[in-house]
Amino acid sequence: MRNLDLNLLRVFDAIIRERNVLRASEAIHLSPSAVSHALSRLRALLNDELFVRTATGMEPTVRALEMAPLVRDALVTIERALGPKQFEPGSTDRQFCIAATDYMTAVVLPPFLRTISAVAPHASVTVLPASRIDLTAQIDVGRVEIALGSFSGVPHRLRERVLFDEQDMMVIATDHPLAGTEIGLDAFADLPLLVVSTGGSEEGLLSERGLTRRTEMFDRAALMAAFNSIGKWPKFSVVQPHFLAIPSLLAGTTTAAIVPASLARIFSQLAVGYCTELPWHAPPRAVQMIWHERHDHDPGHEWLRAMLADAALPMR
Repeated sequence: MRNLDLNLLRVFDAIIRERNVLRASEAIHLSPSAVSHALSRLRALLNDELFVRTATGMEPTVRALEMAPLVRDALVTIERALGPKQFEPGSTDRQFCIAATDYMTAVVLPPFLRTISAVAPHASVTVLPASRIDLTAQIDVGRVEIALGSFSGVPHRLRERVLFDEQDMMVIATDHPLAGTEIGLDAFADLPLLVVSTGGSEEGLLSERGLTRRTEMFDRAALMAAFNSIGKWPKFSVVQPHFLAIPSLLAGTTTAAIVPASLARIFSQLAVGYCTELPWHAPPRAVQMIWHERHDHDPGHEWLRAMLADAALPMR
């Protein structure tokens, strides 16, 4: 501890988040050479490589991964002790980082960003894909401040707040032969299906570091039960990870997609798809935001959470 310069931990924290020396240097306003020099000093001090250069970036060692959340917690504590007590949206130049799917980005973030541009014009927002497999690690090390999605098994170190409950709807192309009609279960069962999956197990869930997130963006159990009731089996003709590609993929086909209702309504408003209720009951699922407990009493983060909750109110 006598030989430790606190700035070395700032450099470590930046590299663990960015996995790139140049981006880390930009994040903490140092030159790349200063970051490299600080990393060399920290390596010598801890007798560990900490990061190994690979084709995809600076890969952390086991020691670095163990250190990362503890260092982030320590830096947040110091910033809280020394930083300003109040958060002023009008003057802040803070950069907020949110993890979200393209669906969440299209549904929740537009009203949120309109508010940001009006009341916090100097703030900036970075959106990272929530489908990345290291999402929990990114929250632990502080790169992601809030993640949006459907989660279960939330570990104690993370907090959660339900934004709204989501239903599934059916979407078909506007020129589909059944567009504008009431589509019953037998008619639906004859259509090829398009569904969204962002990866994971066959159960549509992915667990990592204590957090389980939904990766299959429809209720497979409810669908299978409905089809079984009429002795049919669904034909999954397209399984893909992008919500906003759905209208283009449906155009000119007889395929039907199962889509979150809040996004289906946007497709309908833009006249890029015909949406209607599913011919079976699928229970609603909660859409949440989650964050690390270290942010509980951060005034800026409290403001961020409130703005996202307000943006999601129309979906309630």
